[in-house]
Amino acid sequence: NQEPGTLILVRHGESTWNANKTFTGWADPDLSEHGVREVEHAARLLVEGGYEIDVVFTSRLQRAIRSVWVLLGELNEIATPVFKSWRLNERMYGALTGLSKVDTAEKLGEDLVQEWRGSLEAQPPPLRPTDAYWPGTDRRYADLIQSQIPVTESLSDCMKRTAPLWENKITKELRMGRNVLVVAHANTLRGLVKTIDNIPDDEIQNVAIPTGIPIVYKFDKNLQSIRSSNGSSSISSIGSTANGLGAPPVANLMHGVFLEKPGLLREALKRERQWAQNVPGYDSTMAHSPLQLTPMEKSLIKLQAERELGEWAGQFIDVDKNDDHGGDGKMGAPINIMAEDEVWEMALNKQAASEEGEEESKKFVTNNIISTSEPCVVPGMAIPNMEPRIRQDAVIVIIRHGKTEHNKLGLFTGWEDAPLARDGVVEAKEAGRLLKKHGFEFDVVYTSWLSRAIETAWWVMDELDCLWLPIIKSWRLNERMYGDLTGLSKRMVAQRHGEKQFKAWRRGYKVRPPPVTSFSPHYPGNDKRYRDLNDVRISIRESFIRSIESGRLNLHPKL
Repeated sequence: NQEPGTLILVRHGESTWNANKTFTGWADPDLSEHGVREVEHAARLLVEGGYEIDVVFTSRLQRAIRSVWVLLGELNEIATPVFKSWRLNERMYGALTGLSKVDTAEKLGEDLVQEWRGSLEAQPPPLRPTDAYWPGTDRRYADLIQSQIPVTESLSDCMKRTAPLWENKITKELRMGRNVLVVAHANTLRGLVKTIDNIPDDEIQNVAIPTGIPIVYKFDKNLQSIRSSNGSSSISSIGSTANGLGAPPVANLMHGVFLEKPGLLREALKRERQWAQNVPGYDSTMAHSPLQLTPMEKSLIKLQAERELGEWAGQFIDVDKNDDHGGDGKMGAPINIMAEDEVWEMALNKQAASEEGEEESKKFVTNNIISTSEPCVVPGMAIPNMEPRIRQDAVIVIIRHGKTEHNKLGLFTGWEDAPLARDGVVEAKEAGRLLKKHGFEFDVVYTSWLSRAIETAWWVMDELDCLWLPIIKSWRLNERMYGDLTGLSKRMVAQRHGEKQFKAWRRGYKVRPPPVTSFSPHYPGNDKRYRDLNDVRISIRESFIRSIESGRLNLHPKL
């Protein structure tokens, strides 16, 4: 009789390649600054709506993974488990990967390029093992057999790739009552929408997935998607009313709900950049708050400021014309079919003939990234040896988290969730650079449920260019619990209880500090992340107290 959880879909923020209109696919550019702002806004919409996240699914591409970082940071939920699946990677664009969309259309013909982009079944020319973007030697896909790694995909192929993740993983979490966040790419999210709402092939091409706006699904007990009764607009009907036309038939088949009207955010961020240039202090006001606020208060204040700007900006935009919905090509509109092989061969011959001595041809391929078995290779980095290094011995590397403000102030921290200070971030990055310098490679990362350790792991992985690595988060790696000393300065404890007792509590191997009361804000049982632990015994005392408080049986773990 468990009520299903809520499903939230978020397309990653704008990447650097989105900004310059480059075919991206399985290539791995990072978020642009604009993309980070889009994801921050998405997180604030979730905060405003009161949504809580229990588990996250994302791809193995850094633009999606970094979007998860930003979302969980704004939601103050960074201990949430995150699963990275290749099935959520963007559509594989084959030999188009890394090419300018505009230049490719000019060189090969707009009709052919639009056929590759917008048709459900057409596949671009495949990658070859010698191509720079061939993923076959990338360590992040070492768990896949060669036949699972695509060299090109149609839109239909991409959507079919996502289906097993929905059927075998996401639905399992939803049936357990967990709220699931999926942060992925335009085409893989369209695949999920098609599966969830059973949308026909000829209709799914009209589905639009913009950046920065969460899409929320509710389900009945049979895990059938249901329409929201709160008056929000469906995915398709939001965009369809902007030009005065009636909603397309697909709107009646989709039950997902946008948390905000598409188009407003893009124009608001554009206007905000203008304000930041012309209004003294505007940028610092949006970035930092002089008040001591909770993460929720900070998010809501920033969201309110964005909303006020968005309402003013809304009068300047046409939603359909200005927003990037994440669709491909003509979104299913009729096109002229051309002889693909012939046009492709003619265009390549033409390109080869024009490349010699033409500086303009450099624009045809942008930001070339070398795909290699070395995970720490970055663009522009000298590669003395392209052969994969053979690991002789397994290693374990232990890293203490970077400094927090609690560390700098000499406070007992324990299970208190203090984030990294600025110099702690610097320390974490330096640790990553040091590991890269000595050629370390990793297959998995273990960390605690505390922000300072998780953030340290993030920054180390970022420096190693290994954001795709799985992270296992366990409460058993949390710092020592300092009980009633939590949050007190070490000098204060020494002054109140004497130096000898202070040293016994701090350094004694078997001496425990005074326990924290369950009514204290420092008691971990009041933190939702520790309420459902299943690998510790039940506390009779805490279960009795909390059952009386709630008026029903409430089994509580012994912490």
